[in-house]
Parts: sequence; structure tokens; C-alpha cells
Amino acid sequence: MRAIAVIPARLASTRLPRKVLREIAGRAMLAWVYEAARSTPLVADVIVATDSDEVLDACRQNGWHALLTSPAHRSGTDRVYEVACSVAADVYVNVQGDEPLARPEHLAALLAPMQDASVLVATLKTPAAAADIDNPNAVKVVTDGSGRALYFSRATIPYDRDRPGSPANPNLVCWGSSSGPPRYFKHLGFYAYRKPALERFCALPESSLERSERLEQLRFLENGIPIHVAETPYDTVGVDTEDDLQRVEQILRDQRRGR
Repeated sequence: MRAIAVIPARLASTRLPRKVLREIAGRAMLAWVYEAARSTPLVADVIVATDSDEVLDACRQNGWHALLTSPAHRSGTDRVYEVACSVAADVYVNVQGDEPLARPEHLAALLAPMQDASVLVATLKTPAAAADIDNPNAVKVVTDGSGRALYFSRATIPYDRDRPGSPANPNLVCWGSSSGPPRYFKHLGFYAYRKPALERFCALPESSLERSERLEQLRFLENGIPIHVAETPYDTVGVDTEDDLQRVEQILRDQRRGR
């Protein structure tokens, strides 16, 4: 199975402009992402897909493989599909350019379900920290018994109606129930696709659930394209704000000190 990692890297992000080139712990954010993707032998190549000449120049200076893609794309998935139209592979891995805590174990977990040729799309989940359960910026996912996604939401899912002492309400006392609380899982924005799934996604209009939740993966589910969800113990922090950037910088500095 030939897999290629694609890093969509748009420079004109709205909430944190120029974020992929912002420095974190002495290196550009994009450098952390690229080196993590390159550190696994499971991918044959790593390609930065950007709409920016400045990002393209930065990649060339560092010896990173990069392609200039259309500035008209609505999402990183569209950018990955443009690469898929010119670079042959069995599987395309979307490693988002704002995930500086990406690690090779993420790609290994993500590619495991793709060994089954019938799997068209895969993504990742990790046990949700207590602070993330009610946080709308942390997307939650629920799956069926075979690991296929049932739904993704910014809301707290599953909703634990009969257990006020659940992790969502840790300070409240629960009476009269012997069953344990539900497990909550945070969705991590790493994806693996086969080209037919990418082609169909990009040809479909924005779906109603996607529009409501602002979660593009719901377009797959709403159009009957299953997503297989692999589990990893390694959480990440996607960088969307200045606070996120500072949080990641502290994590990386602590890792360097061996904490």
C-alpha cells in the first residue's frame, strides 16, 4: 500500500494569520508537522500543499517537497484532492498544517484501517480529557461496534441523561445507578482517504449538518460514506488562536526538558 502524506498549509488563516509559519519553540509550526510526518516509514512521501508563494519558498529553503495549489479551495480536503490528481498513491493522508504535536504514532494508527481495501476514509479519536467534554472547540465522536463513526459534534456526545455525576458534571453526586459513565472521545483532525472518496467529497455540495456544526467530515456521513475511526492515546492541540500557540510552545519546551 503506497501512502502519501499531504499537509494543507494555507497562509491566510482568519483567526491566526500566517500561523503555519509562526515560530513555536524555535521552529516554524510547519516544520514540526513536516518532520513528524517524515519520521515514519509508512508514508512514501510528504507533500506540503499550499496556496502561498511564501510558504512554497520556505519549503524549498528547507528541502521539503511542496506543491502550489489553487487559492480557491474551500477546505484542506480539496487541496489534498488536487495533489491526488497529480501524484499517484493508494492512500492520501491529510496531516493538517496546524497540528504541531503530530507524531508518527498518529499516522500508524490512521493507516491501520486502510489495510482493508474496502475502507475509504479513516480518522482518529483519543479519550477526551475532562476539560474537553463540554468544550465546543473539542470535537467529540461516537462510533459503532466496528469502529465506524456514527456522528461528530461540538456538543457533548453521548449525552448522559441519567448520570449527573458523569465526567461532564464531576462535582455532582449520582444516586441509584451502578453502571459506569459513558466514555467520551475527542476527534483528532487526521484523515486517510482513497482517491474515489476524495473525488466524491469534492464534487458534493456542503451538507446541512456540515454547515450547522462547521465540521466538514459530516459531509461524508450525510452522503453515506462511512468513516472508520482508529483510537490513539496521543492527544494533540490544533493551533487556531494565540492561546493555542502559547500552550503548544509550553508543551514542546517541557518535552525538550524531559518533563
